Amino acid sequence: MSTVAVAPTADLAESRYRAPLVLVTSDDHPSLVSVDQPTTGREPAIEPAVAPGAVGADCAVLVVVVASVDGAVVVPDRGRRACTRVGVNVDRLIENEGFRADAGGLLTVPLSRAERPWRLFLLGVGAGEVADWRSAGAILARRAGAKGRPFVVADPDAERVYAFVEGHALASYRLADVVAGAVPDGDRAAGGSVAVRGVAPSPDGTEAPDGTEAPGGRDQPAGQQQDVQQDSGQQDVPEPQPATADEAAVDPRADRVLVLSLEQAGDPVVVDAVRRARVVADAVCLARDLINMPSLVKTPAWLAHQAKLVATQAGLDVAVLDHDDLVREGFGGLVAVGGGSPRPPFLVRLTYDGPPGPEGVEPGHRVLVGKGITFDSGGLSLKPSVSMASMKTDMSGAAAVLGTMAALPELAVPGKVTGLLCLAENLVGGSAMRPGDVITCWGGTTVEVLNTDAEGRLVLADGLAYAAATLEPDQIVDLATLTGAITVALGRRTAGLFSSDDTLAAELAAASTAAGERVWRLPLTEEYRPAIDSPVADLANIGRAMEVNGGSITAALFLREFTGGRPWAHLDIAGTARADSDDGEISRGGTGWGVRTLIAYLAGPGSG
Repeated sequence: MSTVAVAPTADLAESRYRAPLVLVTSDDHPSLVSVDQPTTGREPAIEPAVAPGAVGADCAVLVVVVASVDGAVVVPDRGRRACTRVGVNVDRLIENEGFRADAGGLLTVPLSRAERPWRLFLLGVGAGEVADWRSAGAILARRAGAKGRPFVVADPDAERVYAFVEGHALASYRLADVVAGAVPDGDRAAGGSVAVRGVAPSPDGTEAPDGTEAPGGRDQPAGQQQDVQQDSGQQDVPEPQPATADEAAVDPRADRVLVLSLEQAGDPVVVDAVRRARVVADAVCLARDLINMPSLVKTPAWLAHQAKLVATQAGLDVAVLDHDDLVREGFGGLVAVGGGSPRPPFLVRLTYDGPPGPEGVEPGHRVLVGKGITFDSGGLSLKPSVSMASMKTDMSGAAAVLGTMAALPELAVPGKVTGLLCLAENLVGGSAMRPGDVITCWGGTTVEVLNTDAEGRLVLADGLAYAAATLEPDQIVDLATLTGAITVALGRRTAGLFSSDDTLAAELAAASTAAGERVWRLPLTEEYRPAIDSPVADLANIGRAMEVNGGSITAALFLREFTGGRPWAHLDIAGTARADSDDGEISRGGTGWGVRTLIAYLAGPGSG
């Protein structure tokens, strides 16, 4: 019996991390507006005094986005004007510092000012590709700090606005209070995800956002030149409505704000791009919080409960099968894998019915299946302790499916989508499955268990067979932290893609590219199929019948046996689901890999 006290209110539904607020305006930073500033004729002239509640009034960091064209740094006119107003000769600065405006490159200039902004960032987007804007958003989040309140002067199109906001939101991620065990500070609570305009200023003061004394504070003479530092980093949805300053002020995340000063701020396409980017980022962060939750709390029952809460909030239909249901309905893989744990297995089914697709496009019924091993000791085929330390993340596939499903209603993704979460805990116990056992998976296929640490494919076998036979899917996609071999083959930033259908494989590959995640298709080598034959069952759960190696391939071949000939794809995310350090928009710990790819795949081309 555990002697560790577990908070009974360990609930992510209301306390999970959410993306920072994004405020869109066409104005300059309020403190930089001069009396002789020309007006557009569409708005009144603005007085030099900063009006209470003015958009960006409390932004301490002025960010000017610059590009590199044929080796030359290009500063947009609006950005150049902003630099001039804070007393910076931007051309001389770039020349003196040798700044090249590479994607994610950052030049930091402390400003000697009594008023905000206190720092100037020149932020490079390289050649201006979509990936470059995503990298720039990520490095800005890490350099400006969690509460840096950057005011960004840029003029990208909607696609690049989406990438920038997404990169910034994902790199801003911090563990939710309930995951980290911290006392909630009101900074990370849930809130709406619609892009807004207007923000109330924070209380006046000269403390910089990162807690240090503000350069150019009220007691420091103006005009002193500071040191320059250079870094390099790598159904219908309602139209978003502006928020008042008071509404923004009471939002629990009002101290995490990104202000975008865009010439096309009033363009509904741009505003919607911001909204969609934040919805996707919220979905990724949900997956990250679930993955990072310690397994002492994250039992199969707890995860099933969280899935039910999330589904209810999102407006999804949800059904939960408990241990008795699984035994009665023949889910032998889940029951066997969970047999060694006192915390029984569950199967969660989430259903989304979206609007019709565009004219002439019928999305059909797509089914997502996620491996959800809430902790994997390896069972009686015990893992080494060093391999066991990260096994709270072995439910990353299920977390990605849940995060994806939660975002679909807000994005109005067309078609019907069903998500299956196969949840179990693989522990050592008197009732644990043994090497040599023969189990019967859903649908009647028998499997000889040669290694209890190859358990993920057993729970997926149940989910895949159930989906293929009862849900009438047009396509099936599963995600799983399945094999260490995939990390050896492809490393930590590329997932393995296996598929029985070339069209589905191409759709997923295109979606991953658009989403900023990488996959590499690997073969389902038919010559390896006899490796999973068994003399006592229909299949063996690992490839030992012949020495072919190729562990990721034989695992995928095993899964294919349960798909009933339906178009199917398998994403092995054992390498990409976890990160040992922050890198771009990827955060240390659970990465939430796959959410972006799945949403892009389900939404279709042009969804980003």
